[in-house]
Amino acid sequence: MQAATTCHRPRLRISGVCKAYGGRQVLRDVDLDVSAGTLVGVVGENGAGKSTLLQIAVGHLAPDGGTVTRTGAVGYCPQQAVLHDAFTVGQHLRLFQMAYRLPTLERAGELMELLALTGCRRQQVGELSGGTRQKLNLLIALMHDPQLLVLDEPYQGFDWDTHQRFWALAADLRDQGRSIIVVSHLLHDLHHFDAIAHLRQGRLHFEETDH
Repeated sequence: MQAATTCHRPRLRISGVCKAYGGRQVLRDVDLDVSAGTLVGVVGENGAGKSTLLQIAVGHLAPDGGTVTRTGAVGYCPQQAVLHDAFTVGQHLRLFQMAYRLPTLERAGELMELLALTGCRRQQVGELSGGTRQKLNLLIALMHDPQLLVLDEPYQGFDWDTHQRFWALAADLRDQGRSIIVVSHLLHDLHHFDAIAHLRQGRLHFEETDH
């Protein structure tokens, strides 16, 4: 099954992926193609394997079977922010600027303004609220302008205004040709997606939207 099809090679192709933990089969022969200019939602009950699927998609976790191919730079926003409490927001940005080999922090600055983070640059991460930490987590995933965005509940703890800004940003990036996967558990967000992949009993079931 495919989330979207075009004449171009998908940015992400997951083929026949399986994953088990102990005797529990979490993913069963999962197929997923995500093409350029596509915004795909992955939904399912808690423990269904959504985060496992995304970790496999970005290469952080090896599948037991099947293949994953990616094209272009990847931006990954995990469900749990991986940040250093003793570092400031600005220090995180400079660290990832070096990791991504970015000449400037211009894009990071744009995202800081959009996510209302500009006043936090000198604050230590350990002093930030959960929602503000998540903003930084998302910013780090986006600051190198990746072609493939893999976002696991990226707006946890956001206030309503920032939540709406996130979806406006996601739509803009999709319209610029980025490929985006978002894990969501909020029913009122489903209309944002071009396609929805329901993960049930280890398998993906696809639903096209009105986009």
